[in-house]
Amino acid sequence: MFEEVCELVIVAGRNLIENMNSRLTVETKGSDTDLVTEMDKKTEKYITEEIKRNFPEHAVFGEETVEEIGYDRMLEMLETYPNLWIIDPIDGTTNYVHGLPGYTISVALYCEGIAAYGIIYDPVAKELFIAERGKGATLNGEAIHVSKQSSLAESLVSTGVPAKYESDRNHVLEGYVKIALLARNIRTFGSAALHCAYVASGRLDAFWEWGVNIWDVAAGKLIVEEAGGSVYQLDGNEVQFEFPHFTCTNGKIDKE
Repeated sequence: MFEEVCELVIVAGRNLIENMNSRLTVETKGSDTDLVTEMDKKTEKYITEEIKRNFPEHAVFGEETVEEIGYDRMLEMLETYPNLWIIDPIDGTTNYVHGLPGYTISVALYCEGIAAYGIIYDPVAKELFIAERGKGATLNGEAIHVSKQSSLAESLVSTGVPAKYESDRNHVLEGYVKIALLARNIRTFGSAALHCAYVASGRLDAFWEWGVNIWDVAAGKLIVEEAGGSVYQLDGNEVQFEFPHFTCTNGKIDKE
């Protein structure tokens, strides 16, 4: 149904690759670790304009424009809008700035608070993860499913290092120490969306992180669910749009 959006996301990814080694203007948002480049802004602008051209009745917001909307207004839109696209133009900007792989473009459609469609694209690996509610999840057109691993001791799990030093990083590091003693190993790829995609495709068995935002996992949440996984907050409750913390698993190692 939304092939046009997939195509424009691929084009946007190609543009990121072509501009990766150019001299980027790097700014910070709130802290020295929360980076934004002109490619974040250009990518969001391009995707926004193309979605509005293809679906003029739909609304759109992204990571780089949410401040203009306001946080409370964003939450209201998420709950009430019949068709709202959420864009993370580069999830993993730090990787992008340093010339590393592991950055993605994430786009999701929410209908009155419910995720209907999700896209995560890794332009370096040329991997396109897609999910449509009720129709499963795919990677480059092939169906994907979460892993069957039922033991944490044999599981490969992942986390991210959030931008906020004082609170979120401490929480992640505390969890890292505990989980590292129980799991097979831990990976950190630098993109929450990519972690979700890897859980959905069975490459990872779980992902957790503090300090995520709706645009980080809007698509990943649906892709994991449609691949048969579990998604919830770290306290076990249903995920809220404020996303103070987030986890997803294959649904088999949750209690551990």
